[in-house]
Amino acid sequence: MTHFSELDTPAVLIDLDRAEANLKKAQDAADRAGIALRPHIKTHKLPFFAKRQVELGAVGVTVQKLGEAEVMADAGLTDLLLTFNIIGAAKRSRLKALHNRVTIRTVADSAECVAGLAETFTDPAHPLGVFVECDTGMGRCGVQSPNAALDLAQQIIAAPGLAFAGLMTYPAAGKYQAAAQWLADARTVFSTARIDLPAITTGGTPDIWHMDEAARVATEYRPGTYIYMDRSQVAAGAAGFDDCALTVLATVVSRPTPDRAIIDAGSKALTSDLLGLTGHGHVVEYPEAKVVGLSEEHGTLDLSACTSKPAIGDVIRIIPNHCCPVTNLFDQVHLIRDQALVETMDVAARGKVN
Repeated sequence: MTHFSELDTPAVLIDLDRAEANLKKAQDAADRAGIALRPHIKTHKLPFFAKRQVELGAVGVTVQKLGEAEVMADAGLTDLLLTFNIIGAAKRSRLKALHNRVTIRTVADSAECVAGLAETFTDPAHPLGVFVECDTGMGRCGVQSPNAALDLAQQIIAAPGLAFAGLMTYPAAGKYQAAAQWLADARTVFSTARIDLPAITTGGTPDIWHMDEAARVATEYRPGTYIYMDRSQVAAGAAGFDDCALTVLATVVSRPTPDRAIIDAGSKALTSDLLGLTGHGHVVEYPEAKVVGLSEEHGTLDLSACTSKPAIGDVIRIIPNHCCPVTNLFDQVHLIRDQALVETMDVAARGKVN
């Protein structure tokens, strides 16, 4: 039996018991709320966990890029939602190949995107489902008003090879009530125009425990980070540190001063994402320590508040600010249970960013 501390560092550890508990808790909450769960695989990028999410009751999975969709389809996942505007002939060709072998739907927020899809997908007997992406406060992609959503939906409906699938949004964290009102207004606009809304899909781990309120308007919820949780989700109130399933294992390689330690995990292992937080992670063994700086391969810890301090050669676990990019920084993750290694698994969709 291999204890996690024997692994070479830096390395990603996944606590299976915590991950499983997070999956079950969210699925149970969705079931109580009467809303379908469609988890986002961008966090784990592993068919192993995607299949487990479906086994527990998810209606399918969400992917962000075509490369992720291809990996999941190759692994046997058959119901995919691709929440990214597909622009360009090369990408549309890949999407069409996927459409020919699995159920996949996508999103659009512009006439140009819909026109491109309509040019590629022309078979009314096998149309591509397309959601209208709506900006309900995130300030990223999405049409800016319910009336604009209706206009784009009508363009989708008019295309023989496309099928209007409904509305999709990714709300800003903490703005779930405003997003729900936006979508409720849109539902009224569509009802007045006598156009059915087959589905309304929303999501986001920071507000995952408000799925019951989302279910008043939406039919589907798409959380991603919930499987692992991280320091940002703890800060948002969605989890506690005891819920965090992903940690980065690192070794103390230098103690230049009594109050400073250097570890072998820098921005290429922990990500430089701050997400509004101070510091770059939570040190499990030394919670008073602060990860105050990252260069590419070095992490700097401030130990001035610690009553006990690590020595050179000690290994520590760090809960990162944002677990999703950490997954994409490593070729493999190490699945553990009761601190013992269960399996080392390749991150199948790592680097699938196009």
